[in-house]
Amino acid sequence: MKTLIVYTTTHGCAEKCANKLQQNLSGETELLNFKKSKPVNLENCETIIIGGSIHAGQIQKRIKKFCQGNLDILKKKIGLFLCCMYEGEIAQKQFQDAFPTELIEHATATGIFGGEFNFEKMNFIEKTIVKKVAKVENSVSRISDEAIIQFAQKMKV
Repeated sequence: MKTLIVYTTTHGCAEKCANKLQQNLSGETELLNFKKSKPVNLENCETIIIGGSIHAGQIQKRIKKFCQGNLDILKKKIGLFLCCMYEGEIAQKQFQDAFPTELIEHATATGIFGGEFNFEKMNFIEKTIVKKVAKVENSVSRISDEAIIQFAQKMKV
């Protein structure tokens, strides 16, 4: 396996982004959703891309645990992406908090792909929180295809 895109998604945003990213990468690329699959042997991967989304203010615990537990193996060509609804400084802070500093500094590409609120996949409590905190009443997507394409171009170098 040449490239592995490892991600976890809560309501589907990171999965959409991982699929779009896969479409923009050349060569053999495999997707691994931690919610549906167990990790594979990372030794067989030349490139590893890791992504997740901000849910309740933080990236999913599975992604954090994966990064911390595989720091030595992740000295390969890596990319890191985050899905979140914020932009600018807040998004950068969420990115910095999501991944270990040594991975961010080593990464070939980093990206913030935007995010979405998918009310169809949220429970009542999640919808209520989003409506109060984010002042959003309906599903909305702010996924940036441009950010995904730029990320893929950096990974090809």
